[in-house]
Amino acid sequence: MSAEYFIGIVPPEAYMERVEHFREQWMDYSIVEPHITLKAQGGLSPDLKWIERIRKVCENVRPFSIQIAEPAYFGEQVLYLSVHSEALVHLHEYIVREISPTDEQVKKYFELDDFVPHLTLAKEAFGLSKQNLVEMEKAALIKLSPFPQFKVEFIRIYERKTHADRYETFEDIYLNAGA
Repeated sequence: MSAEYFIGIVPPEAYMERVEHFREQWMDYSIVEPHITLKAQGGLSPDLKWIERIRKVCENVRPFSIQIAEPAYFGEQVLYLSVHSEALVHLHEYIVREISPTDEQVKKYFELDDFVPHLTLAKEAFGLSKQNLVEMEKAALIKLSPFPQFKVEFIRIYERKTHADRYETFEDIYLNAGA
């Protein structure tokens, strides 16, 4: 059975549950738990040979802080919470260099120069209207604040098997606290 993979960072459990509960008020379904995408699908092949390279990257990176911030949009179709962390951007670049996706994959998945750290709240593609997203944005400012700062100690590889409708945790890889 084939599968798709991507790599993310999860917020603290209590905040993840707040975001999930918030989303449930607007839509019935989410394809994945709340996360910050670190590396999209491009170059993460089903042969899984890339995982060892990810482990080596993580051995050389210390835990770092992330600040979740106010809602923003990609166009008018995607509502997300902003994420601020220079270390996150550097880790993204490090992983992309190690995986070496094609230029087309980098462009398709908005990586490297086009990378914008974020935690997606909703998309029009999830069955919401532009007006729903505007209402959701206003509610997020109240219900999802204060926006947390937290320490990233591991990254999470997600897997969606062919014909599955949701990404699930495949493996957590810890950063090296002594790096």
